[in-house]
Amino acid sequence: VQLQASGGGLVQPGGSLRLSCVASGSIFSSNYMGWYRQAPGKQRELVAGLTRVGFTKHADSVKGRFSISRDNTKRTMYLQMNSLKPEDTAVYYCNAGNTWSPDEYKYWGQGTQVTVSS
Repeated sequence: VQLQASGGGLVQPGGSLRLSCVASGSIFSSNYMGWYRQAPGKQRELVAGLTRVGFTKHADSVKGRFSISRDNTKRTMYLQMNSLKPEDTAVYYCNAGNTWSPDEYKYWGQGTQVTVSS
């Protein structure tokens, strides 16, 4: 397993979670790394992305609430999620490669479930 996402759980609306993605050395050197999510009945979408040189992008739906970051010493990428909403409920995945497009990836790890509910 080259990418391992964790940190999901059940949280009330307005709450916070921090997801972690541990990657192997070669994967962690990829040009693009990202957090994705897939809700039931919906397509997988990019939530937040990070390039090797530090450029970040966040989906409009999470701007100001979610923040992507990485710790090179731990080969770990994070997604800090604040002010969570019920519509953030989904399975969250991490991936890395030469693109942010989820359609370009064949392999997806197990993901971590995030449920926002009162």
